Amino acid sequence: LISVSYCLLFAAQRHVLTYMEDAVSQLLENREDISQYGIARFFTEYFNSVRQGTHILFREFSFVQATPHNRVSFLRTFWRCFRTVGKNGGKYSSICCYLLTAQEYHCLLQLLCPDFPMELTQKAARIVLMDDAMDCLMSFSDFLFAFQIQFYYSEFLESVAAIYQDLLAGKNPNTVIVPTSSSGQHRQRQLPNDCSPLDGVEASLFYQCLESLCDRSKYSCPPSALMKEMLSSAQRLTFYGFLMALAKDQGINRALGALPDKGDLFLDPAMDQELEKLVAQVSGLSVSGPTSSSGDTANLPVRNSPRINSPWKPLHYRRKMDAESEGSNEETDSSEN
Repeated sequence: LISVSYCLLFAAQRHVLTYMEDAVSQLLENREDISQYGIARFFTEYFNSVRQGTHILFREFSFVQATPHNRVSFLRTFWRCFRTVGKNGGKYSSICCYLLTAQEYHCLLQLLCPDFPMELTQKAARIVLMDDAMDCLMSFSDFLFAFQIQFYYSEFLESVAAIYQDLLAGKNPNTVIVPTSSSGQHRQRQLPNDCSPLDGVEASLFYQCLESLCDRSKYSCPPSALMKEMLSSAQRLTFYGFLMALAKDQGINRALGALPDKGDLFLDPAMDQELEKLVAQVSGLSVSGPTSSSGDTANLPVRNSPRINSPWKPLHYRRKMDAESEGSNEETDSSEN
């Protein structure tokens, strides 16, 4: 009985049911393609892609945010795909990095998740810009770490925003039970209401509310000990000041485990190695063999490149793209006739 309970708890913590349901859905949706390879191979490749973190590529946003592992996988994939945006020199910057707007970063996100919501990108941009004009330029590293906090801890931050507004209004979101009360009713401790919203809220009281939130929340929260350490040196703070502190805290970044430290953000030896291999393959294909004087290239050598496994979902998109391209060809042919 204990082992069964442990297995059920493990399955719930790792969201096994979510992946099983998605795998079965993918199996039914792509059964014609899968019948050529077999169900066993499909499940093997599916869960290998989950383990490697590639299962979120080109998937709908509801799936990308469905589990903590999916969110970490998406963050890591976004960093690995677009880290050169911050590494290479650009036309907007003299410090060897591209500076992009929130809209441009959103376009990059949509390359990985077509229906990624703009609202989430804007919230991440506000952490960097401190609620300034949303068309300002941001470095890749600033946006990435702010986006990590906003995307992974989105439900937690919504609750924090509500707590912050209550504290500004002079309320204490944590209800205090007074033992001497004969009625046993809950009373709220009154807070000083003589401070300007620009001054923020008292840091110690704010942390007490955050600690209580983390204890009862069913969503992912930053480690309480790290937040306590982060707020220990501040007397008062604003909401966006708190979000910026979360984004810059390397302890919280390490605890989340999706991105490297800021100093290593543009280093990815494994990906660099893969890119070098890909460039070598492309260079090899571009080298032409002996040709005739007429420039005939029919005898060029054909090199078979190794097939890269990918999640099953993109097959659906490829079939749609093939169908659209066939339709466009028919229209072209008819217009020419």
